[in-house]
Amino acid sequence: MIYDGHAYCFPDLRGNAGWTDRDEFMRHLQFAVAAHFQPAFRARDRAPADSNTLADLSQGWSFDALKDANFRPAGYGRYEWEADGETCYKQMMPPGLVDMSFSAESLVAQMDYAGVDLALLHRTPYLGVGNDFISDCVNRFPDRIQGLAHVEEWLVQPQTDEAVWRLRRAIGELELHGLQWLPSHLEFYGQTEPWDSEGFTPFWNEAAGLGIPVFFTLQGRTEPRYDSYLEELRTLSRWMAAYPDVTVVLTHGLSWRMFMTDDGLDIPDDVLDAVPIDNPNFNLQLLFPIFLGREWDYPMPQVRPTVEMLVRRIGADRLIWGTDIPMCIRYYTYRQTLDFARLHWDFLGPQDLPTLRHADMRRARPRFESSHDLPDDLALILGGNMARIMGVQDA
Repeated sequence: MIYDGHAYCFPDLRGNAGWTDRDEFMRHLQFAVAAHFQPAFRARDRAPADSNTLADLSQGWSFDALKDANFRPAGYGRYEWEADGETCYKQMMPPGLVDMSFSAESLVAQMDYAGVDLALLHRTPYLGVGNDFISDCVNRFPDRIQGLAHVEEWLVQPQTDEAVWRLRRAIGELELHGLQWLPSHLEFYGQTEPWDSEGFTPFWNEAAGLGIPVFFTLQGRTEPRYDSYLEELRTLSRWMAAYPDVTVVLTHGLSWRMFMTDDGLDIPDDVLDAVPIDNPNFNLQLLFPIFLGREWDYPMPQVRPTVEMLVRRIGADRLIWGTDIPMCIRYYTYRQTLDFARLHWDFLGPQDLPTLRHADMRRARPRFESSHDLPDDLALILGGNMARIMGVQDA
C-alpha cells in the first residue's frame, strides 16, 4: 500500500474558505504568503521583489506585521499585492490551480496517475477552516482519502467547551480520523504560553480519550527561531509524557531548511535530543521535495544521508512518506515525489545492490511493479506505517 501521509484539499481561496470573517482569513493568508520561502517577483518584468513589502517579518508572528498592500489571491496559484506603485506576486502554489482550489477529485486523479492508494488530508487555517469541507472530501472517496480534524488553536483556552464540542463533532459525527495541531497560530492571538499548560488540559484530555492520533506541526513561534523551535520540540516531549498512549506524528519532519548546507543537511545533536525519539508512539514525516525541491533537483541525493541517519536513530517503522500535494508540484511531479524515495533509497532495499553514482541511478535502479514488491522497510515508510496509525488494513 502506498499512503501519502500529507495531502491537502481546499476550496476556492478567493472566497471565505469556511471562515465567517473573511478579513480574519485574509490576515492568516497574507502572513503565510509573506513568511513563505518562495521568492517574490515584480509582475511587470518578473524582476525580484521583496516580501517585506507585504509584511514586516521582524515583528515576529503578529498580525501587526502586515502591511496595507491590497493583498489578494489572484488565480493560477499565485498571490498579488501592491508595493511602490508596482504589482508584486508570489507563486506559492502550482500555476495549474487556476481557481485557487484543489478538490478531492483533483487529488484522486493525481493519486491514480502516480500510483498512490490513500492520502491523508492535513489542515492549516490559510487553506480554510471548517471540518465539514474535509468530511465531504472524505465521504466522496472513502476508500482513497482520510482527513484530519482541526479546531482553531486560539479558541481552545478562551472557549474550551466550544473547542471540545467541535472536536467531538469532527470525530464522532463527521468521522474524521485524527487531529491537526498548529501551535504557531496561537501567537497571532497573544497566547504565548506553552500549549501543554493548564489551560489546554481539558481539550487534550478529550483528544486523548477519543483514541485518535494527533499530528503536530511545529516551527517555532518567536525569535531567535532556532531556540523557539527547540522549545516547541521539548514541549512535544512533555506532552507525550503526559499522554503516553496517544500516537503522535510530527508533520513535515524536522525543520529541514533550517539545517541546509551546500550539499546536504546537518541536523544538530540538540535538535535530535529534543525530539522524543525514544517514545515508541512518536512518528516522523519525511517531506523533502516541498521544502528542498527548489534547491536540489530530482532525485535529491543530498537527503539520502539524513534518511539513513533517521532510519538508524528512529527506525523505518516510525518514518512516514508524505508530499504536501498540490504544493509539491511547484518543483516535482507528484509521481517524482514518490519515485525519489521508491526508486532511489536503495539502502532500504536488497543489501547486495551496488553503491551508485548519481549518473548511474537511472539505468541501474530497481523497478517495483507494485507496492507489494517493495522491500519491507521501504514499504513501511511509503505506506505501511500510515496504514497502521490510521487503522487501515494493508490489503
